[in-house]
Amino acid sequence: MSDLKKYISKRKKADREFAAGFEEGYHKFKIGVVLREARKAAGLTQEELARRIRTKKTAVSRIENHSRDIRLSTLEKVASALGKRIQIKIL
Repeated sequence: MSDLKKYISKRKKADREFAAGFEEGYHKFKIGVVLREARKAAGLTQEELARRIRTKKTAVSRIENHSRDIRLSTLEKVASALGKRIQIKIL
């Protein structure tokens, strides 16, 4: 286990508020990471993806880096532009 993982694990055990906030933040961050990796796998730049979904490069950057409260309709546009589809699971 890395030092960072050890620190996070220890902090989660000691601070419930941190643990709850960490998980929520991680899931929001993860959406952006998944979208960035899908864009890269499709061989597109942020600018090219922006053109496909009729927005600006800065909007694509914001989605990838700060995907907080992203609309389902936006996710569907991005997925379609990447030749993908959205699958939602409630666990």
